[in-house]
Amino acid sequence: MTALGPEIAARPSPFRLAERGAAALLVIDMQRDFLEPGGFGAALGNDVRPLQRIVPAVRKLLDLFRAHDLPIIHTKEGHRPDLSDCPPAKRRRGAPGMRIGDPGPMGRILVLGEPGNDFVPELAPEPGELVVPKPGKGAFYRTGLDAQLAARGISQLIIAGVTTEVCVQTTMREANDRGYECLLVEDATESYFAEFKAATLEMVRAQGGIVGWTARVKEVSEGF
Repeated sequence: MTALGPEIAARPSPFRLAERGAAALLVIDMQRDFLEPGGFGAALGNDVRPLQRIVPAVRKLLDLFRAHDLPIIHTKEGHRPDLSDCPPAKRRRGAPGMRIGDPGPMGRILVLGEPGNDFVPELAPEPGELVVPKPGKGAFYRTGLDAQLAARGISQLIIAGVTTEVCVQTTMREANDRGYECLLVEDATESYFAEFKAATLEMVRAQGGIVGWTARVKEVSEGF
């Protein structure tokens, strides 16, 4: 990297920002299907309230990046209406009648274009922000995200969203393998299981940051 920018107090070591515009905020799957009753997360038997509690923290990050006119990417997990991109093994997850593609309180569950597949209102994308639908857990699988980031000159990802141990961690590992430097914002990510989140944070920053760095919203804000 050249023209290094300011430093974020992160773990396991400080995270040095690259030149302006090379760091993007990547918000993973902050959509109604995972955060609200009646969506896919609830259909799996989960309490969605822990995920709802990080909405203000994610909004602070959005406000920060918007104030600095820095790139923002939103992902949403969802499938085509004909479910041709949903493997049978994934389709079988959830209670009968509440599986991917089934009618739910917010339309067909985890199907693109349905009300439940939309973002929670507080975190709605603004014009010019990239929205990436994804059929899998990782944001790089069958999405073209890598090419989109390369076209924008992005080499670092500040990551927030849900769930920590599934879509967030999968995306971080995919990004790490592709050469991106990743920082996961601890209080802007969440799991249905507190112990899963804690273990993921430890895995990310283990062995000198084998997958990436972690920091809190306050530390990210102070780094800018």
